[in-house]
Amino acid sequence: MSEAPTFSGFWLKIRTAGLLLAWLAMLGWAQVRGKIEGHVTDAAGNALDKVAVVILSQRTSAKIELSTGKEGQFIQIGLEPGFYQVTLNKPGFVSRSVEIKVNIDETSKFEVKLEAVEAAVERALSDADRLFVKGNKLYAESKYAEAAAAYQDAVKLNGIQWAYHFNLGLAHKKLGQAAEAQAAFAKAEELNPSSYGANKELAESFGRAGQLEEAKKYYLKAVELSPDEPDALYNLGLVQAATGESAAAQASFEKCIALKPDYAEAYYQLGTVEIGLNKVTDAVGNLEKFLTLAPGHEKAPIARQLLEVLKK
Repeated sequence: MSEAPTFSGFWLKIRTAGLLLAWLAMLGWAQVRGKIEGHVTDAAGNALDKVAVVILSQRTSAKIELSTGKEGQFIQIGLEPGFYQVTLNKPGFVSRSVEIKVNIDETSKFEVKLEAVEAAVERALSDADRLFVKGNKLYAESKYAEAAAAYQDAVKLNGIQWAYHFNLGLAHKKLGQAAEAQAAFAKAEELNPSSYGANKELAESFGRAGQLEEAKKYYLKAVELSPDEPDALYNLGLVQAATGESAAAQASFEKCIALKPDYAEAYYQLGTVEIGLNKVTDAVGNLEKFLTLAPGHEKAPIARQLLEVLKK
């Protein structure tokens, strides 16, 4: 006759099961986040240790601080997908800021070389870095006017850091200063043409100003730099539709939906574009999908009216 499990054995099983569930939860958490792995050297390729690394989310302004090890490497896990500014700073070297995209369950690797500087130049650059950090802190606290002032002072000391101009543009944008924001984003894009963030923000600023051809130019570049960003594809589709490029707009909205199947507004815009292309059946399907996803949306009454006409 088998023995009944002891009370302590019972709780051991419960605790083991709890640990297993916790482990599974952590595994799931890890699989929806990504990792950055960097390697920092001097101009000759020698590894630089004790480089201060600041990782700043472009979406949330959340900041992580760490430093490189003896081999000049650093690793940061648990990052939400999106774009990050990674700023590298070490006494005796010119600081650098790079834009890194983090994807789900992937490692974003990059290498950066830091250039040595003379002491006098370093003092000015260090002051600029301190102002930049100050601006980031103020921005995170929603003190946008003070942040803009700090970024402007940083730019005066070091005008070749694209991130200074980019963050200045973000502060101006928050303050509703459209012209100033556009000028800052334009300078950031000039200094770092491969920045997705600079191209997207510059495109958005042109779009808000009604300069649609310029907006389209930079949205196209943003999509080229990062083809899997649904918001950029959606905005590109809006501009293409507004400039009479219906077929191109249709393609952009379809790509947007393929990346984000619950993007309600994209179904609405796709449906309206398809009406103009005389694709009635497709238009009906997409407008109905829009209403399923967002029945209370401000455009829902228009969608219902369109469907009534299309189904007659």
